[in-house]
Amino acid sequence: MQSSNLLILMDDEHSSKALGCYGHPFVKTPHLDRLAANGTLFERAYTNSPICVPARATIATGRHVHETRCWDNAIAYDGQMRSWSHRMQQTGHSVVSVGKLHYRNSDNLAGFDRQIVPMHITDGRGDTLGLVRDPPPVRTQGRKFAEEIGPGDSAYIQYDKRIAGEACAWLKQEGTNEQQPWVLFVSFIAPHFPLIAPPEYYALYNPDDMPMPKQRRDTLSLTHPWWQAFEHSFVFDRSFKSDHDRRVAIASYYALCTFADAQFGRVLAALAEANLESTTRVLYLSDHGESLGTRRLWGKSTMYQESAAIPMILSGPDVPRGKRCHTPVSQVDLYPTVLDAVGAAPDAEDRSLPGASLLAIAAQPDQVERVVLSQYHAGGAVSGAYMLRRGANKYIYYVGFPPELYNLAADPEELDNLAVRPEHAQTLAEFATLLREHLDPETVDHMAKADQRKLIEHYGGREAVLARGGLHGTPAPALKN
Repeated sequence: MQSSNLLILMDDEHSSKALGCYGHPFVKTPHLDRLAANGTLFERAYTNSPICVPARATIATGRHVHETRCWDNAIAYDGQMRSWSHRMQQTGHSVVSVGKLHYRNSDNLAGFDRQIVPMHITDGRGDTLGLVRDPPPVRTQGRKFAEEIGPGDSAYIQYDKRIAGEACAWLKQEGTNEQQPWVLFVSFIAPHFPLIAPPEYYALYNPDDMPMPKQRRDTLSLTHPWWQAFEHSFVFDRSFKSDHDRRVAIASYYALCTFADAQFGRVLAALAEANLESTTRVLYLSDHGESLGTRRLWGKSTMYQESAAIPMILSGPDVPRGKRCHTPVSQVDLYPTVLDAVGAAPDAEDRSLPGASLLAIAAQPDQVERVVLSQYHAGGAVSGAYMLRRGANKYIYYVGFPPELYNLAADPEELDNLAVRPEHAQTLAEFATLLREHLDPETVDHMAKADQRKLIEHYGGREAVLARGGLHGTPAPALKN
């Protein structure tokens, strides 16, 4: 397989259900649809943690959350663990980032030759309220989710436009000058909340035409202690004044998906204008999804498809065209993909990573029994939550509480929890064993809480952290022309 440049395109909070190429009936994502048509779309791609900072630490290092110990949005990647960008520097490949990284700060040696208009966690501290989990507090700042909706402008919109412009400039001015394959990581904010969309994109989606989201068929929100604590903590849905406002929020989210797609289109056009298409592979993915009102849930942080499943598309030289790959994949597969793309031979540490190259996975027949792992230890979670996907089945385990089990072939909307049926006891037992082959969930839960308690004390104790309150998104960096 020939080596090539690698352009990584990423957005934030983009559910795999909100793209045309993934089957949405009316969301407009023409540039990503075209990328998928010219490459391989991964039907079963997942985040390794459905929240920004832990997911991005995994993306950087190729290691799971229990290895990075970046449990929540207050414990960010600090450059100490080797990343794929460090490896690119070691092998002499140019490696540059543009936009959101969500690491601890720009001073940490994260492995990029240059960070262009980077975003990192606020003040190097991030969302410290997410450290408090026993019990989780009410996150009152979540009310903004229901208030900041509709057409308009925001700092995030302006930031995304700047990211696209900087990426285009780098491709045209620097991308053609490199003597060996380079890696450019371009990371946008949209469609992350606030759900305020540019008016020209919002006009594409009439709120009155937005269908109301599906709701639960079970009583988990009333009877399951993990879910009771979670829904007590997150007040997103309770903050909406009406179903009309919910429809406005949904329309705004879809508009932001189309806006994000347009920014990708700008970068891909610049790649073509620089005559780099034939020597560059493109990998697109998101950090996690968005629940968008399903089950009265908004945001991320859960293991349901809307939150945990992500879009992932690979295109370029030696990538099968028009293929829809059904092998389960996740973000730990990005690191080995980078090495494979630029032709860097893995060393012993690289070979210890849990992932595999997406280039190799795309070229092979589907391996539907491959297992992917996701985990969550952050805000609203009274205990650790873990997800395994293998074949048609998805298993969700909550430390100390009953699990969930879904057959996504028969029940793609996850409305029929098979875990409550005695005839599925054997499948539950098999998944419980399989999970423990990857990690000890109780031990990891203890590790996460111990690290979080230590940081809470560092910041003055529980009451001080509660008094500081939580963040509703990371402020966009101040941009100078």
